[in-house]
Amino acid sequence: MIPEALADAVTGPWSLVVMGLLGFGDAFFVIVPGEIAVTALGALSTSTGTPPLWTVILCAAVAAACGDLLCYGIGRWVGLDRWRWMRTERLQRAQRWARGRLEAGTAVVLFTARFIPFARLAINLVAGATRIPFPRYLGLVALAATGWATYQAAIGALFAAILPDAPIVSVLISVVVAIGLGALIDLLIRRRARRRNPVATRLPSG
Repeated sequence: MIPEALADAVTGPWSLVVMGLLGFGDAFFVIVPGEIAVTALGALSTSTGTPPLWTVILCAAVAAACGDLLCYGIGRWVGLDRWRWMRTERLQRAQRWARGRLEAGTAVVLFTARFIPFARLAINLVAGATRIPFPRYLGLVALAATGWATYQAAIGALFAAILPDAPIVSVLISVVVAIGLGALIDLLIRRRARRRNPVATRLPSG
């Protein structure tokens, strides 16, 4: 069993707030562990019953979508090169990739990029800078964020269900598996992109 004090800390209302802040910041600070927070809370939700799993998914989806919308707004109203961090080689490369992919298909690339940190940042910045119609962008981002939140929380919930008497172990295993699956998705998408066009569609390093 989780010690009572620890259980109160990780399953109380503040846990959703902290997870939401991490999910929001993960949209533009790639080192923020947003995915890990959602997966861990999904596992704890299933193990302890609080907070309800649906609230974990809802809060994570709203936070992620808001973070993406902020990046879109920065791209639309600030541009792509005003601040120094925008001019780093890695982000410039990511923006070039994002521009090419958005021209090929907005929906697919928005869903894909939600799972790749630097690609996610670049796609949303470029989407704003190229003035993709906001209503269309909003709908796609909402769906992508919901899919991402459901996926991350479901991994945690799955391992918590498999290991109902070991909540801490289930959290650790689910986090490791989520990271591994994220890396695998990233690798598969990179390989597919390189097969299609080794130069123009090369994914940025995450």
